[in-house]
Amino acid sequence: MKRELGIARCGLACCLCSENINCPGCNSGQCPDREWCENRKCSIEKNQTHCYRCSEKCRKGLLSKIKPYGFTLFAKRYGEKMLLDCLERNEKNGMVYHREGIKGDYDEFDDVEKLIDFIKDGKQ
Repeated sequence: MKRELGIARCGLACCLCSENINCPGCNSGQCPDREWCENRKCSIEKNQTHCYRCSEKCRKGLLSKIKPYGFTLFAKRYGEKMLLDCLERNEKNGMVYHREGIKGDYDEFDDVEKLIDFIKDGKQ
């Protein structure tokens, strides 16, 4: 886990991403997806560092997918530090963020509350 990369604006876990090992993270300004990322553009326009800091209930961009939406809701409720702590603990306990391509253990959910419980408890 590269904890210093933290959580992307949309809620994805840059700290666990294996998609691009050279990526310096969402907030570096050098993210390979920075030009098309709707959540990045929106949060910058609203002067927010992350979608979880916004008061709107939003499902646009990557928030239409359960993993970033669940991570965003988790951070809204419990804070980014607790999210990072849980992700780090879960990784140490064998949870995998990217198992096949960009799909992993956090992508197995169709209920956001069950995903949030999984993040918190590390159990399905």
